[in-house]
Amino acid sequence: MRKPALMKDDVWSRNEIESPCVKICVVHPESRLCTGCLRSIDEIGAWSKMSPEARRAIMAELPSRAVQLSKRRGGRAARLSRTGTSSDEF
Repeated sequence: MRKPALMKDDVWSRNEIESPCVKICVVHPESRLCTGCLRSIDEIGAWSKMSPEARRAIMAELPSRAVQLSKRRGGRAARLSRTGTSSDEF
């Protein structure tokens, strides 16, 4: 019996500056950055059309963006406390 071939991810392999994509595409609701690669939606959409220099500039900036992501904890009560509304009012 023939073994199945290992799947390759050739679509992600290109002869250009690598994408920071880690295939965890979730946009943070407050910062509007992808929590996987830290790029904005506009940067993700334009990535394939960007010059190598523009990509390098974004890549250099990405590590500093991590502080913009705050962990979402506390659910509804925490969200209401940020807006100054008590959960008892509902």
